[in-house]
Amino acid sequence: MSRNKPLKIALSARLFHPREGATGIESKTLQVLEQSIAQWLMSRDVLVLMVPSILKDGPIHRSNIRLRDYADYLDGLVLQGGADVSPETYGERPLQAEWAGDRVRDAYEMELLHEFVEAGKPVLGICRGMQLLNVAFGGSLYQDIPSQFERAARHQDAAYDRHSHEIVFAPEGQFARWFGGKPGGHVVSIHHQCVRSVGKSLQVEATAAEDGVIEAIRHTEHGFVVGVQWHPEFHTPGHDSLLDCAPLLEAFYAVARGRR
Repeated sequence: MSRNKPLKIALSARLFHPREGATGIESKTLQVLEQSIAQWLMSRDVLVLMVPSILKDGPIHRSNIRLRDYADYLDGLVLQGGADVSPETYGERPLQAEWAGDRVRDAYEMELLHEFVEAGKPVLGICRGMQLLNVAFGGSLYQDIPSQFERAARHQDAAYDRHSHEIVFAPEGQFARWFGGKPGGHVVSIHHQCVRSVGKSLQVEATAAEDGVIEAIRHTEHGFVVGVQWHPEFHTPGHDSLLDCAPLLEAFYAVARGRR
C-alpha cells in the first residue's frame, strides 16, 4: 500500500440510547461523533471514518463484516470521550445511579480496541477513551474524583471546554520526548472519573500538577497504545496558554504510516 495515500483513521462512536417515552429520533439509538475531535484529526491529510457499533441480535440480518475487518482495513483508532465507563466493567457496583455509565458502549469499544491492538495498529484514547484503555488492560477507576480522591483539584467545571489545569510529564517518559523536553503545560479538563489502579504494562506519562491525578498513560509492549485524560481537540489555534498537542498527533500518525 502506498504511503502517499491519506491515512484512514477509525473513530469510535458515541452512543445515545432511546429515551423512555420519547418519539421520533430520540426513540432510536444514535451513533455520533463530536465535531471538534473529527476536525482535530483532520488537521492533517487523513480520512476519518466513524465505526458503528454492530448490533448482534438486530431485526435486520447483518453482513459478514466484523469489527476485525475495520482493524485490518484502517490505519489507526481513536476512542473519543463521552459517557462514563461503567464500574461493572472493572468489577465494581456504581456508587450512585448517575455513575452507572454505558456498558453497551464499553463492550463495543473493548472489542474495537482489542481488534486494533491485535492487528498491530496504533490506538489513541481521549478522556473516556483513556479510562477505557486502562480498564481494558486490567486497571480500575475512581468513580468520582470529588468524593473519592483525597485533596482533589477541580477537573470538571460548568465552563466545560474553557476549564483547564496544569499537567507535568514524567521526566524520562515518551511524552517528554515527543514534546521536546517540555515539563508539561495547561490542558482542557472535562472529567469526574480518573485512573485508580493502573492496568498491566501501562506506564504513567503525565499527572495533574496540583493533585497527582493520572493524565496520560502508554502501553509499554505495543507500538502505540496511548491515552490522555485531557481533550487535545479543544486546544485550538489562538489559545496560546494551552499545550500544543500537535506532537501527540504527529506521533500517532507516524506509527500509523509505519504500519502500512
